[in-house]
Amino acid sequence: MSNLVPLSDTDRLPRWQRPEALLYLMAAAMPLSFATWSALLNNFVIEVAGFTGKEIGWLHTVREIPGLLAVVVILILLVLREQVLALIALTLLGVATAVTGWFTSFSGLLVMTLLSSIGFHYFETVNQSLQLQWIDKARAPVVLGRIVAVGAGASLVAYGAIVALWEALALDYNTVYLASGGVTLALVAFAALAYPQFESPHPQHKHMVLRKRYWLYYALQFMAGARRQIFVVFAGFMMVERFGMKVSEMTLLLLVNYLINMAVAPAMGRALGRYGERKVMGFEYIGLTLVFLAYGGLYWFGWGLMVASGLYILDQLFFALSFSLKTYFQKIADPRDIAPTQAVAFTINHIAAVFLPASLGYLWAKSPDYVFLLGAGMALVAVGLICLIPRHPSPGYETVLSRGLPHPAE
Repeated sequence: MSNLVPLSDTDRLPRWQRPEALLYLMAAAMPLSFATWSALLNNFVIEVAGFTGKEIGWLHTVREIPGLLAVVVILILLVLREQVLALIALTLLGVATAVTGWFTSFSGLLVMTLLSSIGFHYFETVNQSLQLQWIDKARAPVVLGRIVAVGAGASLVAYGAIVALWEALALDYNTVYLASGGVTLALVAFAALAYPQFESPHPQHKHMVLRKRYWLYYALQFMAGARRQIFVVFAGFMMVERFGMKVSEMTLLLLVNYLINMAVAPAMGRALGRYGERKVMGFEYIGLTLVFLAYGGLYWFGWGLMVASGLYILDQLFFALSFSLKTYFQKIADPRDIAPTQAVAFTINHIAAVFLPASLGYLWAKSPDYVFLLGAGMALVAVGLICLIPRHPSPGYETVLSRGLPHPAE
């Protein structure tokens, strides 16, 4: 990966060696580790480490700290190219996942969670920046939909292997963690050796970027981070704690979920290109409001496992629409702002992520349905913000309130 190739010259490369192909490869490498870690986590911490809602809340709080510190990426980019940092972060994620099964104490799991989280969050920060730099605006909805589908397909492979082999081969947590982390590391090695470094035509700013005209994007990032914690921390934990789902059953649910995501993500991308960010995000958050209220119904009306599983799949399906926020920013951004703004946005996205899991862990211990009611309220706030997105956002027309304003001087 020593030679430097401008994006304008990448059409001369074989299709498998172009920037878009590398994005697909990295989209597959990350979830092979992260999806396996997520699939096993709730069973692992309950069966092996003896966690309750309080411990799982603290673990997820620690997991989100690197996301809050994503702005550090701006400093790292002073000495490393984004493409190189992405592969280094993926390496850290793979290594930390591989050895997770060796640490069964509360403190040990916190340390390994922190390390894997650094890899995951720093990769996601630069990966989202590379996507917006390397993909043409006109093709972005479709390509981003395909990237989601590739990630879902990789998760599907991981989950399918767990479902098929967990009981058949009497697998243990350590073996599965080692295998998933190892495959990620193998794909990273291939990406480092087989691809050149791609040079964007727009050099990125290497300093903190905070612009008033991006305020709605920042606000939506904050709400997305708050909403995400309700699902990531408590929805899966509920399936194990309330309904007693086993590893194979929980993984089968995730497998079905990602199979649906893999099938519909390209269609989501086409719908985004046709209907625009405001309608797609509005549909996403109205749906999430109803899902969170229905989660509460599991406790109020005693609905069973089948209803809970259906809600879990719907929740994840709505979450897959979140790439519409990327295309909104791509349309309003100065191309030089993409890398530093993604770092800032990732930090904003994780502000709520740091304090919500631990605090809601205590609320969960008292009344789990209140947690989901809070999630419904967050989704409604996001719906109000989404109404401010223009039908055709662009620089100088970032919100409906800025109609007719000139492009601000930089």
